[in-house]
Amino acid sequence: MAYRDAQARQEQLVAERLIWPFDLLILLEHPPVITFGRNARQEHLLWSDAALLAAGIDCVTSRRGGDITMHLPGQMVGYPIVDLNHYQRDLHRFLRLLEDILIRTLADHGLQGEALPGKTGVWIEGRKIASIGVAVRHWISYHGFALNIDNDLSAFKAIIPCGLSGISMTSMSKELGRPVDKHAVAESLIGHFGKLMNRTLLGSYHDTTTAQT
Repeated sequence: MAYRDAQARQEQLVAERLIWPFDLLILLEHPPVITFGRNARQEHLLWSDAALLAAGIDCVTSRRGGDITMHLPGQMVGYPIVDLNHYQRDLHRFLRLLEDILIRTLADHGLQGEALPGKTGVWIEGRKIASIGVAVRHWISYHGFALNIDNDLSAFKAIIPCGLSGISMTSMSKELGRPVDKHAVAESLIGHFGKLMNRTLLGSYHDTTTAQT
């Protein structure tokens, strides 16, 4: 789904969540896109407009927190539409829960991820494998995380990821040295999300209002 479409749909879902009795976890992939969070700096974009156009990479201003990041096929992007009133309106706790969910998902596939103090996201021996950036409205969360499964890591040369100079991006397939079943990753992640967020899986949400590309 195009990032712009996903962002617009999330705005609608936040309003709907105010009357729902349940939370919603959206898992999807985006075509190549660079997004600028609320704290992004223009100098963290390294490629020219011409180079981005030639590579087919879009650029979008995002309402999430954080700096600059990239989404592209092979990355599992998760958007939790969650009522933070159930978590003492504690955004930092919510971010740590997301990190823990991702770390446990990686562990299910033989990878030891970790959270680093002062650096939101998930890492493997100093290499970043998952980025997190959320937004909150009326204490409903949206935006979320991006887990690198088998995406083209060379595309990250276009940016300084998350504004952190000198960091190396990695993926599950690169760390494991083999292909990774995305569906198995999704099932694992959904299970840990339910456990750590203390939410029972009610089933799939069928969204018929969003055009997919």
